[in-house]
Amino acid sequence: MKKKFTMAALLVCCVVAAFAAFADLTGKWKGTLKFDDFELPLTYTFKVDGEKLTGSIGSDQGENPISEGKIKGADFSFTLDFNGEKIPHTGKYYGDSTIVFSEFQGQKNRVKLTRAQ
Repeated sequence: MKKKFTMAALLVCCVVAAFAAFADLTGKWKGTLKFDDFELPLTYTFKVDGEKLTGSIGSDQGENPISEGKIKGADFSFTLDFNGEKIPHTGKYYGDSTIVFSEFQGQKNRVKLTRAQ
């Protein structure tokens, strides 16, 4: 009996921890997109609702909404429409940081995000 209760309690803790991880991605994140000699500071705003991810990416040039956002565990994906071109993004949430990968015009990009203050 104790073994079944312990297993059930462990399962409940794992589910609660998974939902806490989803909630932690919600908020503002900052990072810098670097390519060649150019650096572009970016602000990502994420909102998690179940397995749905919404939000936007902003810079000093404006803000673009993300679409087709999904999150499962620590992995997430979304699409950014930039001047009519859809740019797929994937990412991984690490708690205190987040890594976002994308490919634009043949160039692979990686942006490390930290929580915005």
